[in-house]
Amino acid sequence: MSDEKSFEENRHDQLTTAPKATEADAAPRIDVTKHDGVTRIDVRDDAAVRPGPGQGDPAAEKDVPVSGD
Repeated sequence: MSDEKSFEENRHDQLTTAPKATEADAAPRIDVTKHDGVTRIDVRDDAAVRPGPGQGDPAAEKDVPVSGD
């Protein structure tokens, strides 16, 4: 029997060690699926932290097509 922790256990420990950390900090943020040799990584809809610019950042605003003039 091994005393080594699994990836999930190490991840949980690392994400909940900070003084103000909560269990929600260790919640999964991505789903990884493999199908026919292809790996797909999706950000979960319920992820508290998402990649990209945040609300209010001009980079997050809706894209406007450039006219062909």
